[in-house]
Amino acid sequence: MPELSHHPDEKLVLGYRFGQGAADIDKYLSLGGYESARKCLALGADGIIAEMKASNLRGRGGAGFPTGMKWSFVPKQSAKPKYILVNGDESEPGTCKDRLIFEHDPHAVIEGVIIAGLAVDSHTGFIYLRGEYRYLLKIMEKAIADAYAKGFLGKNIFGSGYDFDILSHTGAGAYEVGEESALMESLEGKRGIPRIRPPFPAVVGLYGGPTVINNAETIATVPHIFRMGGAEYAKLGTERNGGTRLFCLSGHVKNPGVYELPMGYNLRKMIYDVGGGIANGRTLKCVVPGGSSTPVLLPDEIDIGMDFDQVGKAGSMLGSGGVVVLDDQTCMVEFALRTMKFYQHESCGWCIPCREGTDWLKKTLTRFHAGGGVASDIDNIRYLAENMLGRTFCPLGDAAAMPTIAFVDKFRKEFEDHLDGRACPFAKARGLDLVGA
Repeated sequence: MPELSHHPDEKLVLGYRFGQGAADIDKYLSLGGYESARKCLALGADGIIAEMKASNLRGRGGAGFPTGMKWSFVPKQSAKPKYILVNGDESEPGTCKDRLIFEHDPHAVIEGVIIAGLAVDSHTGFIYLRGEYRYLLKIMEKAIADAYAKGFLGKNIFGSGYDFDILSHTGAGAYEVGEESALMESLEGKRGIPRIRPPFPAVVGLYGGPTVINNAETIATVPHIFRMGGAEYAKLGTERNGGTRLFCLSGHVKNPGVYELPMGYNLRKMIYDVGGGIANGRTLKCVVPGGSSTPVLLPDEIDIGMDFDQVGKAGSMLGSGGVVVLDDQTCMVEFALRTMKFYQHESCGWCIPCREGTDWLKKTLTRFHAGGGVASDIDNIRYLAENMLGRTFCPLGDAAAMPTIAFVDKFRKEFEDHLDGRACPFAKARGLDLVGA
């Protein structure tokens, strides 16, 4: 791979071609587009996977599994076709990064899919978009059509003798299909509920064939890795957490937005330097570090690097990179209720712990926030959440339970302040009626 020099804060996904009209294929080509795919045709499957492993790229959808290793799990020989599946069903509250990629750099996704296909000897890719992203579907479909017109997709791509096709698809707005096996069920035209595993997708996936499933940001990053080299990309991040990633900074912060930062970037700096600090002169109460499913961190817990390992050691998860900042006027009982309403609504209903657990928690928190709670409810809320953990077919139950446990453990006094029929003190201070919100 070519030796290139890169500033440690270089923007790749949001910077190299971003904002330059790269949705147009000719502009994308003028900025070096599809050169990585051409290199990978010459590099071969083993070389591609070796370079991906060297990059230390970990899945940007939330799980953080090493991408090169995931690709290496696909068997070299298969009686059934192999597939590449892009998970663009961006439904985690607090996360809004993939839509920017689809809107401004769709060919990076296409090129990444081609490279993944070459790595595992697949000839078909699917790009699955969130159902609410209808306007992005038009952009993506045009980009795919343009790639076919240039000979980058279809028969004999780039004149190489290799055939590769890509199809786009949208969901119907279900959070559940962000889970990879439910995503495959949906793509096959069935109800989007999770599959029992094993077998795992790398061996038995879409239509029963070996399948690579990666988040849109992960796939869009792949061409940059082959542009600069896996080892160089790894240096932009921390040990075992290569490169940069997109963080969606929102909530009570002065400068909300989507920012590309090196893996391991300090969370306090992200809030106060990048985000400009807490809005309206308030003080920080807590931070959701990786989307609504991740346990909150208190102000004395945010001097950590934002990578999968460091956030995990702090008792939370990096997740999908949705950083939600909450100020000192936020009612954590109300926030817990809003969170649980979402997960109760989005539960597919297949397994009892998630279907019943989220419903009971929503009803209890609704009554509690309305002033009808009793002291035993506090421990019962935690007990219900704790007994959902690890007892569901997919992580949705865990996604509802983990933040709830943190809410009770870290803000028990606020729950106690709602007892004895007392009105929510934060709603009163803000002049709002948030009962049942």
